[in-house]
Amino acid sequence: MTDTAVYAAGAVIWRLVEGKLRILVVHRTAYADVTLPKGKVDPGEMLAETAVREIFEETGIRVALGPPVGVSRYHLPKGREKIVHYWAAEATDDAIRASAFVPNKEIAALEWIPPRKARSYLSYPVDVEILETFLALVDDGVLQTFPLIVLRHAKAEPRGSFDGADAARPLTTRGVRQAAAIVGPLRAFGVRRIITSDAVRCVATVAPLAAATGRQIQRTAALSQDAWERGESDARGVVGKRVRAGKPAVLCSHGPVLPEILTEIALATGTMKGSYLGSASALEVGAFSVVHLSSTNPGSGIVSIETHVPKV
Repeated sequence: MTDTAVYAAGAVIWRLVEGKLRILVVHRTAYADVTLPKGKVDPGEMLAETAVREIFEETGIRVALGPPVGVSRYHLPKGREKIVHYWAAEATDDAIRASAFVPNKEIAALEWIPPRKARSYLSYPVDVEILETFLALVDDGVLQTFPLIVLRHAKAEPRGSFDGADAARPLTTRGVRQAAAIVGPLRAFGVRRIITSDAVRCVATVAPLAAATGRQIQRTAALSQDAWERGESDARGVVGKRVRAGKPAVLCSHGPVLPEILTEIALATGTMKGSYLGSASALEVGAFSVVHLSSTNPGSGIVSIETHVPKV
């Protein structure tokens, strides 16, 4: 991120009404326009958690993010560039019923409309461009997705300064901050399963997420660096189970093991291997890559991959 740009995040929120696709647009009070739900990043936030928070604040609807659908860029009246990241996000019936939205000084009304109608209904061309990317997912039949999130553990004590076994190395103070910082963005993708290497640094990385979500941590040596160095790791078994389950999950492991995990996701989904796998697995400590897969046909290949890096 640059120092001068204004960053924001939002989503194309969708639902099925009697089998027909509808998207949510907001009528803004002050601007008298029709646009997609979005809002500016708060200090310390990562973009994914901004999107979920702003959607809830504007609409009262809690969502989990699906695939990214583009980035809009435009200049504000005073000349600063505004950069807005968007995802697709399904609004479930339960989430809509739970919404306590009432018209207010920011949002005058919410409206569900056919997506094709939105081309002429939205007030801004940049929103229409995001809509077109969303509609490409619809046309490809990959709108309903689930994420497998590949996470590298947070910053740990260096090997050279730790007397115990490598697997027992704890997180540093910075690592603890990183583990806390990624809770919001991981929750933004609706994580329901937490699988991790049994190394202390990996378990400690996902512990705040488990506490925040009430989910249990599943520890496994199959994703550990020790097992990988002995040639005994089993990323294929772990990944295969998660792909078959079709539920949002995070897999926390070590730098040397990440390329194997990403490769196995590609193999399990019939996706051609390429340099993109290397980019998605070359993660900094505490960073993660979100691999979006089709819920109805995960064997149809990876829908998209995005990478997120904590700011601490």
